[in-house]
Amino acid sequence: MSVRVCSFESRRCQEMATLIAKFGGEPTVAPSMREVPLEENTHAINFAERIIQGEINTVLFMTGVGARTLFEAIQKQRDWKSFHQELDRRVIIVRGPKPVPVLKEAKIHIDYRAPEPNTWREILEMLDNESISLQNQEIAVQEYGRPNLEFYSGLEQRGAKVYPVPVYLWDFPEDVEPLYEAVRLAVNNPFDLVMFTSANQVDNVLEAAETIGMRENLLNALKQSTIASIGPTCSDRLREFGIPVAMEPSHPKMAHLIREAIELVQNNQTEP
Repeated sequence: MSVRVCSFESRRCQEMATLIAKFGGEPTVAPSMREVPLEENTHAINFAERIIQGEINTVLFMTGVGARTLFEAIQKQRDWKSFHQELDRRVIIVRGPKPVPVLKEAKIHIDYRAPEPNTWREILEMLDNESISLQNQEIAVQEYGRPNLEFYSGLEQRGAKVYPVPVYLWDFPEDVEPLYEAVRLAVNNPFDLVMFTSANQVDNVLEAAETIGMRENLLNALKQSTIASIGPTCSDRLREFGIPVAMEPSHPKMAHLIREAIELVQNNQTEP
């Protein structure tokens, strides 16, 4: 029996659709987000100046796209050589695998990398396990989407002074109609499986539903579907809205999510 699957993946939407079909699903993929670099990124320039002046002790890169956008903004407007030289003297932490190739390309060393599932909680646990002292240390955090106040609180409780560096915002896709149509489909005939691959995705999908007057309808419809989440941060956001999460993959990777989620639904369909 075919599994009707809805995904709101944006950057890798074609790959998502292909993998859903490969693992036995009938895909509906409606991009929900678009990365919008901040127009006049004074935050990036101020960050560069503070690095050059030696005012920041530790830098935490949260995303690959964010790290690249940050570096590009600095290269255009500041002395990259001075910035690079000073940045390479700081403690560098990455949240997961995606910033790694960007930093390697820029010839920036990496001191610590958070383990899977690569959420802010793993960063805090790693800091504790490695006995990394943050007392009176200024830590710059490259943000992605909205600020994570709970994470910042955890850093501050460990003695750090948090310096957020916003790089880009999440907006709707330029063509938002496929997203609206996916919301309508989910409400009128709930999908067997709905997959979310980021917390920001949850916000945009619900905002889109609100725009077309179907937010409460969608929240009710999602309770009739199996909800798959890429990892703990995404799951937390879903639960904030009362959306029950049925599963997270064994590894926070798209292929694992798709295969394991579809298998779960198929097994449930065949149970007597």
